[in-house]
Amino acid sequence: MTKTYTQKKGFTLVETMLYVVVAGTLVLFMSLFTGMIVDARIKNRTIAEVEEQGAHVLRVVTQSVRNSNSVNAPAAGVVGATLSLGNIDPLLNPTIFDLNGSTLRIKEGVGAPIELTNSHVAVSSLNFENLSELNTPGVVRVSFVLTHLNPESRNEYDFSKTWSTSISLRDN
Repeated sequence: MTKTYTQKKGFTLVETMLYVVVAGTLVLFMSLFTGMIVDARIKNRTIAEVEEQGAHVLRVVTQSVRNSNSVNAPAAGVVGATLSLGNIDPLLNPTIFDLNGSTLRIKEGVGAPIELTNSHVAVSSLNFENLSELNTPGVVRVSFVLTHLNPESRNEYDFSKTWSTSISLRDN
């Protein structure tokens, strides 16, 4: 009599371990890739926040300077942290830009100050330089650094940009 062996269908321990290692490696790399995508998305959002806030501040300051008829402060040739503009409209006179902590504000006439930046960014190194000369419309140079707040010191939220422009009053 001859013995016949039948092969049983199934996985050996080595095959099972190999499949588990391959599946675990795939899951690990997919998780790392997803984490990198999330970090890049947060970083892009941080940069966009600083860019939008800086552009907004420059638009408001530019519009106010162009619509004013004089620069009250700082004096010609002087750099200051506050800008005061004279305006024909008594409701807007004076228009004052200043820093309250790390927030840039505008105050028009007797109205309450309005914050131009939100709580996600901090303004620093704010300078207004009066470049005006005699018998010319005023010219003001504005510069500031806008930094995204990063209380946890995470790389994704670490972004800062320096903004600078010169604006001339309209020749009335």
